[in-house]
Amino acid sequence: MMDRELNQKEIVEKDFKTTMRGYNQTEVDEFLDVVIRDYESFQTEIAQLKSENDRLMNKLDELSKQAVAKPQGQSQNGSSVTNFDILKRLSNLERHVFGSKLDDE
Repeated sequence: MMDRELNQKEIVEKDFKTTMRGYNQTEVDEFLDVVIRDYESFQTEIAQLKSENDRLMNKLDELSKQAVAKPQGQSQNGSSVTNFDILKRLSNLERHVFGSKLDDE
């Protein structure tokens, strides 16, 4: 993360030297007030985003653990297919495709 050179306190406490043709002190103060509000807003948003990021990372870890713990034979919808079911389907397919040829012999 980038290092910041200023924080709200340093901006508030910054004292500019005045010269004969210097900047209008009221304008400088008003501008610094806007900068301070922006800093506060950014810090609030960063804190919220960090919190959301942590929450999502925890959720990802939880879902990853659940995926690893799920038995290998189960599909996504929770039904399991056994070898017997596969053999039964193959047998039906063979009977359908080769059945008429086997009956002719």
